[in-house]
Amino acid sequence: MLPSEFENYRRRLTKWRLRATENVLIISVCEKKLGLYRGSRLCFECLVSSAERGRSCREGSLGTPWGLHAVAEKHGSGLPEGAVLVGRQFTGECWFDRADCGPDQKALVTTRILRLRGLEEGINIGPGIDSFNRFIYLHGTNHPNRFPENISAGCLLLNDPDLLTLFNDVPVGTHVWLSEPDCSGA
Repeated sequence: MLPSEFENYRRRLTKWRLRATENVLIISVCEKKLGLYRGSRLCFECLVSSAERGRSCREGSLGTPWGLHAVAEKHGSGLPEGAVLVGRQFTGECWFDRADCGPDQKALVTTRILRLRGLEEGINIGPGIDSFNRFIYLHGTNHPNRFPENISAGCLLLNDPDLLTLFNDVPVGTHVWLSEPDCSGA
């Protein structure tokens, strides 16, 4: 499905009169796949998980938004795998070294953050629907044993090796296409 999502991305660029970025992340939430494209060539693919509550652009919904986004900020460069980030700052600990480590540990933002900014007015940018203000990230997970189960509060989760690859290969400004909510395959 990633190639068809790439075409959806291209159509959305035309609609908003935007130029493609050199790299683009195409995410099919339904298939739990993320592809890194350079031009129109797929260079990297991995699994991704999303929100436990499904898809929504609404503030407070705890859902994963859809549509055209860009990487607005990157946080965590040089930190160890498993680093815990709160408010985009390293706490000094890794999730697996904490006293509460285990299956009941609350979901944490770990390893690296790619913070997203919506690019579509009325869909994922604007009052009550703004992905940037909702703090929507691609980040690591402290529950790799449950991955790629959808367990986030709106963010997109990746395993550390895949996240580290993307973090190093994807500059700020890179477009991110998040598939629309219909998972029927139609």
